[in-house]
Amino acid sequence: MNGHAPYLAERCPPLDPGVRAVRLVAAADPVCSKRSMVLLWEHPLSPYAQKVKIALAEKNVAFECRLPDFMSGQDPEFASANPRLEVPALVDGETRVFDSTIILEYVEDRWPTPPLLPATPAERARVRMLEELCDTYYEPIAWAAMEINVFRRATGELAAKLLARGREQVAGVNAYLDRQLGDRPWFNGAAFGWGDLAVVPFVHGAASTGNPPPGGTRLAGWLERARARPSVAAAFAVAEASMQGFEMIPQLVESGMFKREYRDHRLEWMMRSGGADIVLEGMRRGTIRFSTELA
Repeated sequence: MNGHAPYLAERCPPLDPGVRAVRLVAAADPVCSKRSMVLLWEHPLSPYAQKVKIALAEKNVAFECRLPDFMSGQDPEFASANPRLEVPALVDGETRVFDSTIILEYVEDRWPTPPLLPATPAERARVRMLEELCDTYYEPIAWAAMEINVFRRATGELAAKLLARGREQVAGVNAYLDRQLGDRPWFNGAAFGWGDLAVVPFVHGAASTGNPPPGGTRLAGWLERARARPSVAAAFAVAEASMQGFEMIPQLVESGMFKREYRDHRLEWMMRSGGADIVLEGMRRGTIRFSTELA
């Protein structure tokens, strides 16, 4: 599932100073390398791209990170990797793969050592279900917090209402994940793997918006251990650095130059959580978008 773009930046306006800073940061990303034929179209703030970067780093696969250029509205090279114009997308020689879950499957098949999936079919199904839940249920909660706090889609009473709903939902999904973790040291089992890299971007993202797992819980201890892994720490450090210049984003949204994607679970979150007027206003003013139509 997914392949969506990030919490904060989707179709990145490359000429914005903040995004220029992101480009410089991405080029210096310690988990990326210019010496590889593997190319990853990404944005540092995308939890879906973070999953892929962590997986490649865990497998010691060198890769180049590249941000799409959407200022002109045309990026043929990126479009050839993903006609939906969403990150992440991976290019390995002549092979092009989009959607983070499909990319992870490709990476696991292409570079099987060390394995990231558990050994048994039942355990593999378990971690894949965790990934599906985080991709489609957890992601829009943190995404919506950014829509309100950073993009100023709502203010006053409506903003307070939506953020309160998000806090309730984070508490619920974190409690669920805590139960799923149980007595395991990692979601994957005895060692860090697919189950962990599929969960950590979302738990970390919620924590970054002021909704961390409660102190002393198993999930809080797991998050601390996961953040300490070099692959995870590197991805999150680049994401944090990419926030430079984002104070300009509300003005870009207001001008219509920067459009956030409202599709699937994100649209559902807004509609069921009380943000229908945000969707309708965004459509009226042309400050949101839906999936790219193929031609």
